[in-house]
Amino acid sequence: MRIHLFTGAIALAAACLPGAALADDPKDPKMRSAEARARDAAEIRRLNREQLRHVQRRDAQLAKGWQDYRDYPAAQADYEHKMAEWRRAVELCESGRHEYCAR
Repeated sequence: MRIHLFTGAIALAAACLPGAALADDPKDPKMRSAEARARDAAEIRRLNREQLRHVQRRDAQLAKGWQDYRDYPAAQADYEHKMAEWRRAVELCESGRHEYCAR
């Protein structure tokens, strides 16, 4: 039973170790030629541009959301003002002031 627990713990530890440590190995035989390094650099630039576009779209959406949030109190106050005018016109219409009925 203990051997199974020990084996499981070793397997879990191996799975959790970072694999990124080998990502930029200067001794990688595939990266020895200038052409391979140029291709790698071009791919990194492409990925960076793609990520930049993603972040800019996300930030634009967030900025729009925040602007809507900041504009809400003024829009709500405008709505409440118009509703108060409409209710007053209804009162005047119902009291016989028919020029307010056409509103």
